[in-house]
Parts: sequence; structure tokens; C-alpha cells
Amino acid sequence: MKDYHIGRFRAHFETQKGKRLVFSGYPLLKIALLFLTLSSFYFLYVLLLVYLAESIIFVRAFVGRGYKKPVITSKTTLLICVVLVISAIFLFTTWGILSINGFIFAILTFDVLAPVIISLIVLLFQPVFVAIRIAILNRAKNALRKHSKLRVIGITGSYGKTATKEFLATIVASKFNVLSTPEHKNSEMGIAQTILRALKPEHEIFIVEMGAYSKGGIQLLCDMTKPEIGIVTGVNEQHLATFGSMEHLLSAEGGQELLAALPSYGLLVVNGDNQYCLDLYKKAEVNKKMYTASKTNIQADIWAEEISIKPGNLDFMAINQKREAGHIAVHVLGKQQAQNLLAAILVAQYLGITMEEIIDACRNIKPEQAGMTMKNGIHGITIIDASYSANPDGVYADLEYLKIFYGKKIIVMPCLIELGTKSSEIHKRIGKKIAEVCDMAIITTGAKFEEIRSAAAENHMPANKILLCGNPQEIFHEITAFCSAGDVILLEGRVPGELISLLNG
Repeated sequence: MKDYHIGRFRAHFETQKGKRLVFSGYPLLKIALLFLTLSSFYFLYVLLLVYLAESIIFVRAFVGRGYKKPVITSKTTLLICVVLVISAIFLFTTWGILSINGFIFAILTFDVLAPVIISLIVLLFQPVFVAIRIAILNRAKNALRKHSKLRVIGITGSYGKTATKEFLATIVASKFNVLSTPEHKNSEMGIAQTILRALKPEHEIFIVEMGAYSKGGIQLLCDMTKPEIGIVTGVNEQHLATFGSMEHLLSAEGGQELLAALPSYGLLVVNGDNQYCLDLYKKAEVNKKMYTASKTNIQADIWAEEISIKPGNLDFMAINQKREAGHIAVHVLGKQQAQNLLAAILVAQYLGITMEEIIDACRNIKPEQAGMTMKNGIHGITIIDASYSANPDGVYADLEYLKIFYGKKIIVMPCLIELGTKSSEIHKRIGKKIAEVCDMAIITTGAKFEEIRSAAAENHMPANKILLCGNPQEIFHEITAFCSAGDVILLEGRVPGELISLLNG
């Protein structure tokens, strides 16, 4: 669904996990054994034992869900078959023309470079996939044109897109026939497939979550969907590495391309608590509205007062410029969800839905729609699951939410990726926030662990409570040894699925 974006390939190979694919201990050990084999053929048997051990470890991890398994689609099936065919051709041709030592050297080189070779194969097929993608996008664009009375709402930003889309779809569905893009499917292919497979003549409103990884990405989506209303939920450095510069990021996820695509009668809605959104608001010459989590900006069209946060619940008063107020009570986690709800409420009112109807519709919002859920885990430990993805603002907000709980507080998270030149600075801020809130932190990847550890230590968090550990069993052991009933664990970002299963009991 991410279209094998070349920027994401590059960003992945820049991470510690990506570098290990080529420069880990296994390839280096194999290379050392290869040269020893040149002096004594008996080392070949040791090399074979290394391969056997590696295979056993892989099978165990694969069965135990330690490795991600590819989603089987026509695209992945084709790529897997091509890789297997190329591998077979390489083996048969080198066996026929090389000596035994030359053959061993050749297959070892192929093995060590396999991640790079496979990535090149995938990227070489991109022109074919691009042609197919363009055809699908044109089909979707033409299909959408047949629905002349359909009103399209586009939502972009670095964070808050999915929750805002889910809240808005639930509220607007109380009065209109609504189609929205499925959870987290915000790329051009995900949106196009939604149009082709799910759009019906009876739909009145289409809510589109829009994601991008390069300048022009949102413009492409707007060209396909022609939004009448645009929402920009908040902008930060997430995906900066793939955009290449903050200027390019602000063009796409920052809402500039969405604003440019709106018709003269359209509406722009922005998060007034975000400086990048405020800058966009000031430039906009279309009808525009702003929401804020508090009455901090006199230009705000709607804001929240009397915010009350409890485990599993969020209450606040939504107040607009006319001093009309509504008591919003929803079963979602985190103060930050008030912003996303205000965006949805503002657009719903623009569409003619009354505050009373909005209040009733909010009762249908489910916790999972906010992207964070709370569960009772093993040994009476509370699990806050925000494990789908993470971005800087989301991490800060989720850590702030932890403050309302009693007992010991633990965060388990990987280092954030695709932050470009801002990565070290952001991870230091995360480390400082962790020290402020948590009793223990377990970081599952090592790319920016030192930045987190040093910042947390500078803010008086004991060094033995800031751990680097990626093994689910070891993480589970650390947690169960440290925690007891009533303690709370925040799973932030893409932590191992095996760990979530273990903690849920």
C-alpha cells in the first residue's frame, strides 16, 4: 500500500535494523569462514553449520511470529517468484562455470547482499507498477466523476488524520450516507481501491484520509478526489527523511497542496494549536475555520473547556464563537483526542448537523477509533496499546496521558524513524519526557537509544531503568519482574506482536 517508495527504502537502510540486514554478525562470520576455507577445506563444514543454525533460528522466529510475513497479493506474489527465479538462475549458472571455492564465494556474496539485490529487483519493477498504478488511479478518478453530487472531505497532516477521519465519519453518518477510507489506507492506491470497490450511488459524503511521502503526493490525491473541504490536523517532523526537507513536507502533509486544490467555495479547517497550521491559515484565501484545545486564539471558531480525562473516558465542553456549548463525552483515551473531535464537530456543524445530534452521535465512537486502547493485562497490569504507529507529538501526548494513572508507569517503544536531521533532537525530548513520567523505559531498537538514555539520565532517571531490548521474551520478563497489579504499560509504536500477546495473557 506504500508503493515501495524509494525514500522509505533509503530511510529503512539508514536505521540500525536496516543496517543489520547487511552488516550484522552473520555475514561477517560467513566471510571470515570463507577465507579460512581457502586455507583448509574442513572450514566448509563449519560454514555449513552456520547456515544450518541460521536456518533453525529463522524457522523458530518465523513460527513464533518473530518475523513479519508478507501479505500475499498479486504484487508480492510476482516479486517473490521473480526473486526465486533469479536466485535459481544464479545458483545453476555459477555452479556450472566456477570451481567449488569460486561457487562458495559466489553464493556467499549473493547471500550477504541479498537484501540489496532484492530491493533492486523490487525497484526495477517500479516502472511496471507505476504504469498499473496510473491506470487504476485514472479508473478511480473517472468513477468518482460519475458521482456529481458527492461531497468530498480531505484530511491530511503528520498526525491525527485517522482519528479525525473516524470521529467525523461516525458523527456525519448520523445524518448522511457516508463512505470513508478504511483504517490507515491513505495512499493513492488505498484511496483508489476504496473508490472502485466501495463507492455506491447512494453515498453522499466521501471522507478521505490523505498521506504522502514526497512533495506533490497530496496534490495527486486531490486531483483524483477533488475535495470540497480540507482538514489539516497537525504537522511535525514525521517522515522528514522521506520528504527530504521541511519545505517539501509542508507542501504535502503541511496542507499547502490541499489548500491549493480547494474550490473557491470550499472550506479549510486547521488545528490552531499547531504553528505550521496557523501559518497555513493566515495564507488561506478561501473560507476557513480553526479549532483549538483551549481558548488560546481569539480567531478560533470552536474550542474546548472543562476538559476532564479519566482512564477510558474524555469529557469536555465544545464552545463556538456564538457561545453555543455542547457537553461531549466519549470513550477514548488521551487529552489530544479533544483536538481531533473538535475538528470533526466543526465540519459536522458546517454540514448542517446540530450540536444535539453531534452529542448523540459521539456516543457511538469506539475507543479503537482513536488509535489507542486500554486492556487488562496479565497479573492485573493495565495495558495502554498505541502500537500501530508513532510520531513525536503522539509520543508526548501519550506520555502525558500516563500521568493520570497510579502505580508504576512503563513505556515500551522503538526509536522513531524517518525524522531526518531532527531525529537526535526529537529523541532527546522524548527521553526528557520519559524521565518526567515513567519509572522504566524499554526501547526496542537502538538507532537513537543513546539520545533517549542520556536525556532521561540527565533528568534523574536511573540508568538501570532505561533498557535497550528487542527480544519479546526478555521484555516480558523485565516487565513482569518489575510490575504488579495496578501498574500501567504504554506500548508506543510498532512493538513486537509476540510481546502484545504475552502481556494480554
